[in-house]
Amino acid sequence: MKKRIECILPVLIAGLNICGCSPEPKYERMLKHELASGVRHDSLFMGIYLGMPEKDFYTHCWMLNREELIKQGTSNTTVEHALREELKYPATMNFYPEFSRGRIVEMPVRFIYSGWAPWNKSLSSDSLQSEVLKWYENVYGNGFITVKHPRRGIAYTKIDGNRRITIFKEDDMHVWAVFTDMLVKRELNDSTSEAGKILDEITNGLE
Repeated sequence: MKKRIECILPVLIAGLNICGCSPEPKYERMLKHELASGVRHDSLFMGIYLGMPEKDFYTHCWMLNREELIKQGTSNTTVEHALREELKYPATMNFYPEFSRGRIVEMPVRFIYSGWAPWNKSLSSDSLQSEVLKWYENVYGNGFITVKHPRRGIAYTKIDGNRRITIFKEDDMHVWAVFTDMLVKRELNDSTSEAGKILDEITNGLE
């Protein structure tokens, strides 16, 4: 999963640094304001949260599995959850957190429509990204800012207190949403995950 993210995000890096297309001033104001607020927004989904102890995460997933809400995901390296009503069409999400000091600091989530086919444009990543954004706006609130890239297209990012959410397309099939605890990242002065390091590159110069 990390290698896939590595292949996707560098393409977005240049786009964020293109003069006239970068949301740098707005992003900086958003980041400084939210981090200075002292407010924490740790909630992710399905009872999982930023700062969750690693042992608690595994125990919680074991319970969710018993309730048949999740199962082993891609290559048995992720957790898979079926989305039946959240989006316009049935989809699946695969996720697995990054830990630092035994706690969740980042959560990459990968989406795909269950019935995706190359000839079915209604199930493309363009549609999927739009649907994920609408869903996340309902769950986490409005305020996502748009990042435009001449080749990759559009990505979205939002910061609430310590929590940053970034939504972007991987290819014609997949969409990523990555949650990051920005306060922990600032304290560590470095990202602890491969996904986080590449996201740092995306926002290089914006913080």
